[in-house]
Amino acid sequence: MLVSPFSISRLPSIVFGQGQIKQLPALLRQFGQQALVVTGARSFRQSSNWERLIQGLAEVGVGFEQLTVSGEPSPAVVDEAVVRFIGRGIQVVVGIGGGSVLDAAKAIAGLLPHGNSVMDHLEGVGRNIPYIGPSIPFIAVPTTAGAGSEATKNSVLSITGEFKKSFRHESLVAQYAVVDPDLLATCPPDLIAADGMDAFTQLLESFVSVRANPFTDALAKSGMEAFSEGFFNAWRGGEGEQANAGRASMAYAALLSGITLAQAGLGSVHGLAAPLGAFYPIPHGLACGTLVAEATAVNIRALRERSLGHSALEKYAQASALLCRRSFPNNEAAWAALIALLREWTETLGLKRLGEFGVEPSHVDRIVANARGNSMLTNPVTLTDGEIAEIVRARL
Repeated sequence: MLVSPFSISRLPSIVFGQGQIKQLPALLRQFGQQALVVTGARSFRQSSNWERLIQGLAEVGVGFEQLTVSGEPSPAVVDEAVVRFIGRGIQVVVGIGGGSVLDAAKAIAGLLPHGNSVMDHLEGVGRNIPYIGPSIPFIAVPTTAGAGSEATKNSVLSITGEFKKSFRHESLVAQYAVVDPDLLATCPPDLIAADGMDAFTQLLESFVSVRANPFTDALAKSGMEAFSEGFFNAWRGGEGEQANAGRASMAYAALLSGITLAQAGLGSVHGLAAPLGAFYPIPHGLACGTLVAEATAVNIRALRERSLGHSALEKYAQASALLCRRSFPNNEAAWAALIALLREWTETLGLKRLGEFGVEPSHVDRIVANARGNSMLTNPVTLTDGEIAEIVRARL
């Protein structure tokens, strides 16, 4: 096997498994005696894990400040936190929550040593000042299974109606990602659905990305297999063995999706999710989930029309066989089955259409004009404006 050259950027040390959150106090203690604990507003802090964490921090001699983050973080949330905590002797930051919490904590950790505004570094809308680090050590503890932020160098910040952009640098990568599937037990089905489809989309898009390599391909396939085996059991919930196994599979798939997106990039779904999330109150995972079937259909058709020998077509066929759990007589049958399966998932999960969030036909041109960010650059085929618009209109 001839393996073409590739490179892998920095990854966190990974602690994965049920009950592994118990290791968090000792991990924090490695970096000092004063921590900033960033959480969501309710779920984790109302669980027994919060009390155990407080007790564990006391036992290892770590004091802490606490910050809650509600909804998707804005630059103002980050800047206010930096001003509030810069003189408090914070030696390590831990984010415990969904992707928004992790993104906020990651940015705060990056700016606490410097005290400046995140707008100095935010891509596309900031002051274009290069960030060179260092960051305060950051530990990521996801309580959802979707964004994969625990494995990336990106902090995604937004102002609804204006923009959704990234602050990114290798220094922002977590020192540790503590991935405990037990933390998913409190996630409601609609959150499991949206986050799970985000993770799946990241796996599929990174698998067919123009920057994919054998390393990311192996992880993407492993993640899609885990997703296929566990997602619906996790979505249905409960406390039995199947539900627990499903949550473990989803936590694993989401972790791998963060690794593969960080290394290989994404595609047209995430290209569109950026302006949709910026201009409308659409949760990121839901935007991905509602678009992925139609985006896949458009990508496959465009590749067949303009680049029939492209490796992504073979990869779409491989993904189909993996997800449908059967072989196909030819690629055409595999592609059709993949699109049908993704559309079936969309309907089964009841994923809302874009129109329910205020997207109207007259808005499509503006969405398309703002969809050509970094994610669209790694789509396996360059889509026309008309093809991008077709994806959006299919889910109005």
